[in-house]
Amino acid sequence: MLRSSRPSACLLSSRPPGTSWSAGEEAIHAHTGQAEAESTEMTRPYIKRLSFTLLDSITDKDPMVQEQVCSALCSLGDAQPDETLHACEEYLRQHDKLAHPYRTKILRAMETVLSSHIHDLDKDTAGAVILLATSEMTRTKELDCDWQQAAGSVLVAVGKRFTNQVMEEVLSRFQPGMLPHSSVLHTLANLSVSNAFDMVPFLPSILSTMLPMLSMAKQDALKVVFCGALQHFSESILEYLANLDQAPDPTVRKDTFGADIFGAYDVLFHHWLQSRDAKLRLAVVAALGPMSHLLPSERLEEQLPKLLPAVLGLYKKHAEAFQISKSLGQILEAAVNVSSRTLEVQLDALLVALHAQICVPVESSSPLVMNSQKEVLRCFTVLACCSPDRLLAFLLPRLDTSNERLRVGTLQILRHIINSAAAQMEAKQPFILSSMRLPLLDTNDKVKRAVVQVISAMAHHGYLEQPGGEVMVEYIVQQCALPAEEPEKPGPDGEDLAADSVRAVSIRTLYLVSTTVDRMNSVLWPYLLEFLTPVRFTAALTPLCRSLVHLALKRQEAGADDFLIQYNANANLPSPFAMTTRLLVVSSNPYLGDGRGAASLRLLKVMHQNIHPFLGQRWETTMPMLLEYLDEHTEESLSLKEWEEKLLMFLRDTLAVVSDNIWICQLSQEMCKQLPSYSGTPQEKNFLYKCIGTTLGAASSKEVVRKHLRELLETARYQEEAEQEGLACCFGICAITHLEDTLAQLEDFVRSDVFRKSTGIFSIFKDRSEHEVERMKSCLILCYGHVAAQAPRELVLARVESDILRSMFQCFNTKDPALKLCLVQSLCMVSQAMCSSAQASSFHFLRKTELVTQMMEFIRAEPPDCLRTPIRKKAMLACTYLVNLEPALEEQTQADVVHSCLHSVMALPPEAEGGDGVGREPLYLDTVCALEDLLTRLLRQNMTPQGLQIMVEHLSPWIKSPRGHERARALGLGACLLEFFQEHLLVSTLVPFHNLGLLVGLFAPRCADTWTTTRQKAVGCVYSLLYLQLGYEGFSRDHRDDVAERLLTLQDGLVNADPTILFHTCHSIAQVIAKRLPSDQLISLLLTVFESLGDPDKNCSRAATVMINCLLKERGNVLLEKVPEIVSVLRAKLRDTQEEHVLPAAQHSVYLLASQHCEAVVSSLLGSPLPFDSHTCALWRALAVEPGLTAQVLELLLEKMSKDVPFKESRAFLLGSTADRVATLLPLAATCALYEVLSAPSSGTVVLELYPQLFAALLLRVSCTVGVQLPRNLQAKERRSTSPARAARNLDPCSSAVDALQALLLRSGSQDMLRCVELERGWELLKTSAGHEDGVAQLASSMAKYAGPRLPPVTKALACTQNSVYEIQRVTSTAFLAELLSSNVVNDLMLLEPLLDNLTARLKDSSASVRRLVLRGLANMASGSPDKVRAHGPQLLTAMVSGLDDGDEPHSPVALEAMVGLSRLLDLVEPWDLRLVLLHTTIRIRPFFDSEKVEFRTASIRLFGHLNKACHGDCEDVFLEQVVGGLVPLLLHLRDPQVPVASACKFALCMCVPHLECAELAAAFYKYLQEGRSVHFGEFLNSTCKHLMHHFPDLLGRLVSTNLFYFKSSWDDVRAAAPMFTGFLVLHAEPEQKTQVDLEQLIVALQLLLKDPVPGVREKAAETLGRLVKFA
Repeated sequence: MLRSSRPSACLLSSRPPGTSWSAGEEAIHAHTGQAEAESTEMTRPYIKRLSFTLLDSITDKDPMVQEQVCSALCSLGDAQPDETLHACEEYLRQHDKLAHPYRTKILRAMETVLSSHIHDLDKDTAGAVILLATSEMTRTKELDCDWQQAAGSVLVAVGKRFTNQVMEEVLSRFQPGMLPHSSVLHTLANLSVSNAFDMVPFLPSILSTMLPMLSMAKQDALKVVFCGALQHFSESILEYLANLDQAPDPTVRKDTFGADIFGAYDVLFHHWLQSRDAKLRLAVVAALGPMSHLLPSERLEEQLPKLLPAVLGLYKKHAEAFQISKSLGQILEAAVNVSSRTLEVQLDALLVALHAQICVPVESSSPLVMNSQKEVLRCFTVLACCSPDRLLAFLLPRLDTSNERLRVGTLQILRHIINSAAAQMEAKQPFILSSMRLPLLDTNDKVKRAVVQVISAMAHHGYLEQPGGEVMVEYIVQQCALPAEEPEKPGPDGEDLAADSVRAVSIRTLYLVSTTVDRMNSVLWPYLLEFLTPVRFTAALTPLCRSLVHLALKRQEAGADDFLIQYNANANLPSPFAMTTRLLVVSSNPYLGDGRGAASLRLLKVMHQNIHPFLGQRWETTMPMLLEYLDEHTEESLSLKEWEEKLLMFLRDTLAVVSDNIWICQLSQEMCKQLPSYSGTPQEKNFLYKCIGTTLGAASSKEVVRKHLRELLETARYQEEAEQEGLACCFGICAITHLEDTLAQLEDFVRSDVFRKSTGIFSIFKDRSEHEVERMKSCLILCYGHVAAQAPRELVLARVESDILRSMFQCFNTKDPALKLCLVQSLCMVSQAMCSSAQASSFHFLRKTELVTQMMEFIRAEPPDCLRTPIRKKAMLACTYLVNLEPALEEQTQADVVHSCLHSVMALPPEAEGGDGVGREPLYLDTVCALEDLLTRLLRQNMTPQGLQIMVEHLSPWIKSPRGHERARALGLGACLLEFFQEHLLVSTLVPFHNLGLLVGLFAPRCADTWTTTRQKAVGCVYSLLYLQLGYEGFSRDHRDDVAERLLTLQDGLVNADPTILFHTCHSIAQVIAKRLPSDQLISLLLTVFESLGDPDKNCSRAATVMINCLLKERGNVLLEKVPEIVSVLRAKLRDTQEEHVLPAAQHSVYLLASQHCEAVVSSLLGSPLPFDSHTCALWRALAVEPGLTAQVLELLLEKMSKDVPFKESRAFLLGSTADRVATLLPLAATCALYEVLSAPSSGTVVLELYPQLFAALLLRVSCTVGVQLPRNLQAKERRSTSPARAARNLDPCSSAVDALQALLLRSGSQDMLRCVELERGWELLKTSAGHEDGVAQLASSMAKYAGPRLPPVTKALACTQNSVYEIQRVTSTAFLAELLSSNVVNDLMLLEPLLDNLTARLKDSSASVRRLVLRGLANMASGSPDKVRAHGPQLLTAMVSGLDDGDEPHSPVALEAMVGLSRLLDLVEPWDLRLVLLHTTIRIRPFFDSEKVEFRTASIRLFGHLNKACHGDCEDVFLEQVVGGLVPLLLHLRDPQVPVASACKFALCMCVPHLECAELAAAFYKYLQEGRSVHFGEFLNSTCKHLMHHFPDLLGRLVSTNLFYFKSSWDDVRAAAPMFTGFLVLHAEPEQKTQVDLEQLIVALQLLLKDPVPGVREKAAETLGRLVKFA
C-alpha cells in the first residue's frame, strides 16, 4: 500500500507558487497518510531507540567509528526513511547543545537518506526536515561553516521534490528590507543549480527582493555570498533558456530578467568591484561573467568600454587568475553575440593583457592553473573568430622576440587558434608559415617543444602543403635527431621529463602526422627519404624508418605508380644504392637508437621495388628471418659477430639474386663513397668495409675491383685500429674470388709513390712520422694475413713464401707493440692457412725453424709479470700450426719451445687468471688453450712412453712449485697431455710401460694439494696413467676397469678440504694404485713418493705418508727386504716432527702396552688432565686396534662412568639461590675417553656386541648432564688454554656425552640414524632443557626407522630405569619408549604389549612430565599401530579421559596432552567405546575453547572437530546439541589472534557442518575454509548467516544469546566479530523471528560496546545497530 501510494505523493510534491491540490488529490493524500500512520505507530519507537542509540555515539573520538555510525543511520534510513529522519530531527531538537561538528555529521547522514529516498518521503516528514534544516542553517551568524552548509544541503536535497515547501520556508527568511542570513542565499543559489527548471520561475521575485538588499550589505563576506548567488542564478537562467524545449514554461525570455540583472550589475560593478577585499573582487568578477549574457544588448554595449578595462585591471591585483579569465571569456562571448563594436576599440588592450597571462611563468601544473590557461586560450578563440587579422597582426611580430616566455606563450596561442579557429585562419596560412622563420632557429628546449606542437597543428590543417611546409618537416626531423636523453628521475609533480623532452615529443609528432593525417601523405612521401643518408640525421633514423614504412605501405595499396619513385624528378632523394648501403650499415648495430636495426630492415623490405625489381620475392623470404632473429634476442644476448655474418650473408644473397655487374659496381662505388661518413662510429665503418669486400667479391669487373682496392688503400685512416681491422677484412673477403688482383694491389701499393724513396720495402717519406709508418705497416701485414686466411687454400700455398711472407719477414726486428701484435696475428692466420691446405703434407717450408724461433723471441720479450696482449697466444697458435709442416723441428728446438712457452704462462701471477681460478680473464684462458694445443701437437710427434716422460719432465719443476697457482696450472697441463696420449695411443705389440711408477709417483701426492683444482687434476692424471698401463697390457680403449673407475668417485670427495676426508681419500687412491701397479714398478713408485715427504706443501707430504703406509699394507709381501729401511725412515720422522702422519708409530707402542696392562693403562689415561690433548686422544684411539682389547677397555670405561654420581650440587655465594649442578670428574673423563675409543674405526665389532649397554648408558648420561656445569678449575682452564695440542672438542659435560653417543651410532653403522637426527636438529635439542624430550623422541624415531632390530635389547635396558632416583632419567626413558609406539616396527618385533604395560605402569609416577609422556606414547599408537588401537580402545580411552581430569591445575599439561592424544585416536576406536566417553569428553573440553593459552584453545577445538568426524550412527543425535552449541565459538574464533587457533576452527567447522544436513552451508564452509586459503571473514560470515537463517530460523535466539557472551571477550578481534555475527544474523532473519531475540538485552549490550576502548569494536557495534531496523 505504501509503495503504491508513493508515486502519487511524488507527483504532489512539487508545485509552482499559487497552485493547490484538487479534491481527488486531497482524498488520496488523506488515505495514504492514514495507512502510513497505522503502520508506523509500532515501528517509530523502535527506530527511534535504535537511532538515538547510534546518535549518542556520534561523538565518538575515532573518525572511523563516527563514519560507521553515520553509515548505520543511513542503513536505518534505507529501510525506514521517514522514521529515521524523524528520529534525527527530534534528536537534534532535544540536544540543543550538541557541538557543531557532530550536528554536521547527522545532517550529512540525513542528506544521504534524502538523496536516496526523496521520492518515498511523505509531506509531513519533509515539512519537519525543512523546518529543522532551516533552523539549523540560521542558528549561527558565522559565515560558510560546515554546519550551515550541511543544513543547506539537506534543504537542497528536499527541494528536488518539495521545491514549493522549501521555497516557502526559505523565502520566509528572505524578506524585503532585511538582510538575509548568508546560508539562505547559499541555499537559494544551490537550489537554482540543482533544480533549474523548478527554480527559475521563482527567480524574478527573488531578484526583485534581492536587489534593494545589495545596497544594505556592508560586510564583504556577505557581499561575496550575494555575488555567488547572482552567479548561480544567472547560470540557472542561462541553462533554462538553453533548454527551453524541455522547460515547463517555454515562454520565459531573457528580457524577463534584464532589468533586475542590470540593477544588480550596477551595484556589483560600480561599487563592489572597487573593494579592497580580493575575495570579494573575485566573487564579483565571477558573477559578472554569466550576468553579462542576461544584460540587455544596449546596456551591454554601453558598459563594455568600462567593463572590459576593469576586468583586465584585476589581472594586476590577483595572482590566481582563473575566475577572471573565465568571466572575461563569458563577457567576450556575450559581446560577440550582440555584435559589439566596442571590441574593436578594446582589442589591443585585451590582446596585451591576455598575452601576458599566457606568457606568465607557471610554477605548478595544478588543475586550477591549467584551467586558467585554458580560459585565456578560450578568450583568444573568441577574438580569433571576430578579428583574425588584428589578432595575427598582434601575435606574429612577437614570434621574433628573443624572450623565451614571450615566444613560448605566443606559439601556444598560435597553436590554439590554428586548431580552434581553423576556418578563420585558412586564408592566413602563408603569412603564418613565413612568421615561423625565427622560432625555428631558437635553441631553447621549451621553445622547441612549442614549435613542434605548432607544426603538429599546422599538419592537421593543411599548412604544410603550402610552400615552405618542407622546412617545418625538416625541423621535426632535426629534433628527432637530437641526442637521446639519459633516464631522469620524475619531476617534482611526478612528470616524466624524458617522455616530455623535445626529441620524444618530435618523434611522437612525426609518427602521428605520418600515420593519422592522410593529407600529409603527399607532403612526406618521398620527401622523408632525403633524411636517411645525411649523418646529422642518424639519431632520427628509427622514427624516420617507421614513418616511411607506413607511408610506403599506403602507397603500395594505392598502386605501383604511386609507390615507384621517379629519381630523375627528385634530385635530392638518395639513390637506391645509397639507401641500401645506409640502411644495411646502420642495421649492424641493431639495438642502437631505439632499435634502428629492425626499423631499417623493415624499410628496406618495403622499398624493394625501388631498389631492384628482382629482389621482392627473395627478400620476402630472407628479411623476416633477420627480423625474427632480432626479436629472439636482446642487446645483451645478441652476438654482434653472428649478426654481422647474417647481414653479410643477406648481402651476398642479394647480390647473387641481382646478378648485374653494373648494378653491383654502382653499389660498391656508393659504399666507398659513404666510408668517410662513419668515421665517428668505428664498428659501423668496420662493417661497411666488410660489405665493400663482399660486394667487390661479387663484381665481375676486375678493373673496378682493382680501382676500388687501390682507393681504399690510399684513403684509409691507418691511425685507427678499428679501421685497420676493417680494411684487412675487406681485402680478405675480396680475395675469396679475386686473389690475384688483391695481392697485386697490395704489391702495387708497396711499390707506389708512397714508398718511392725507400731503401727497404716499408721505408717512407721523411716527413711521415715513425708512428704513422708503423701503423701503415701493421695494416698491410693484417691485410696479408686476412688474404691468406680467406683465399682458396689451393691457391694460397703457392703464394705464401713468394708474396705473403716476404713482406712480413722484414718487420721482425720491430719494437712497436701494435705492429708486433699484427705480425703475430697475421703469421698465425698464414700458418693456419698452410696447415689446412690439402697439399700441406707435401709442402716443405724452408723458413719454418726461423719463423718458430722468431715466435719464441716474441714470447720471451713479453713481460713475465702480466698478460696484457694476446701476443703469447697468437705466437703459440702459429707454432702449433707450423709444427705439422716439414721439416720437423730439432730436439733442442722443441725443448726450447716447450721451456719458453711454459715459462711465459706458468710464471704469470695469479691475478692474470682472476685469482684461484675464479672469474678468469678470457685472455688468460685463451692463452692456456693455445699452450695446450702446442704441447699436444709436439707430443704427437713422439707418441711413446719416453716422449710422454719428456713432456712431463718439462712440467715437473712446476708441479713441485711452492706456489699453488703454478702447481694448479702444471697439473692442468699434465692432465691434458695424458688425456691426449690416451686418446691417440696405438699399441701394436705388448710392450711394458716402463716409467709408469715414476709418473704415478710424481702425480699421486698432489691428490692432497692445498688447492682443490690441483687435487682433482692429480687424481685425473693417475686415472689416465692406470688406463695407459691397461692399454699397454693389451686392453681395448673402451675397456672399463672397476678398480680404476673408483678414482672418479674418489675425485669428487677431494672437493672437501677437511684433512680427515682428504687423507682417507688419498688412502683409497693408494689402494687403487696398489691393485693395478705391476710389481716391477712398485719400487720406483715408492722411491718417488718418498721424495715427496719433503714437499714444501705439507698436505702433499702427509699424503705421501698415507700412500706409503697403504702400499706397504697392500703390497708389503713383495717388499720384504725393504721393510726395515721403510720403518726406520718413518720412526725417524716421528722423532723429528709432530706431524700427524708420524704418530702411528707411537700408537702402536701404546697398543702393545695395553695388551698386557689394560686396566692400568686405562686408569692412567683417565688421570690425564682434562680436556685431553691431541696426543692423549690419539693414544685412546690406539686401544681400539684389536677387538679383545677394545671390549676390555669399553667395559672398564662404562664401569668408571656409572661408579660415581654424575653431578654434585653446590650453591652460589648468595643464600637461598638455586643450586648449581657441577659435573664430577671421573664420569666426565670416562665419557671423553669413550668418545675417543668409539671414534676409532677398528672398534666397530666390539661396539655391536656391547651396543645395548653402551646406548642406554650414554643416553642416560646425556639426560643427567643437561644443564650441568664444569668444575670451576676446568672452566678457567678452558678459557686460558691456547695450546695447539688441545683438542678442538668442547668439554661441556652434556656435549661430551652427546658426542660419545654420536660416535657410538656412527661406529655401529647407524649413519642414516645419525644423519636423520642431525637434519631435525635433534642433537642440539638433546642438550637443552626445553628441547631434551623432543631430542630423545627424534633419537627413538630414527632408531625405529634405521636400526629396528636393535630395539629389543635397548628397550629392555631402558625399562629398568623405571625406578631410577633421578627424575630426568625416568623422563628420558619414558620419552624414548613413548616415541617407539609411533613406529610400526614395535609390532614386527613384538614389543607392543611390553611397551604398553611398561608405560601404563608409569601412569602413577609422581612426575607430571612422566605422566604426560605416557599419554603421548599411548596416542602414538594411532600412527604406529593403528590396527591395534581398536583392541586396546577401552584401555587407551580410559587413560586419556583420566588425563583430562589430571590434577587441579586449570592449565594442566597432562590435560593438554590428553586432548591432543584423543584427537589422534578417535578415528580408530570402536564407536561403542567412544560413545561411553563422548558426552563427558565434549563437556570437559568445552571450557578450553576460550582458554587464555593458545595451545589449549587449539587442542580443544581440534579435538572437537575430531569428535564430530568420528561421531556417526546413534551418536549423532546425542552430539547434535553440542554441534549447535559450539557453532558460535568456532565461528568467532576464526578471528582469534593466533593462527593455529583459527586453523583449528576451520577444521572443526568443516567437521561439524555435515551434522547440520545443509548442503548450501556445507558448500559455503568448504569454499571459504580451505586450509591455506585466507578467509575474508565478513564475506564468509555473511554467507554463513544467510544459510543458517534460511534453513534454521529457530536458532536465531540461541545464536544471538551465545554471541552476547563474546561481547565481553578479552580478544579485540573476537569482540568485534561477535556484534558483526549478530548483525548478519539479523540481516538474514525474517522479521517474524524477532520474538526469539531479547531486543532490549541486545541493544543494551550494543550500547555498552559503543563505549568499548577499541575503535573497531565500536564500529561493528554501530553497524549492527543499523541492521536492527530489520526487526522494526
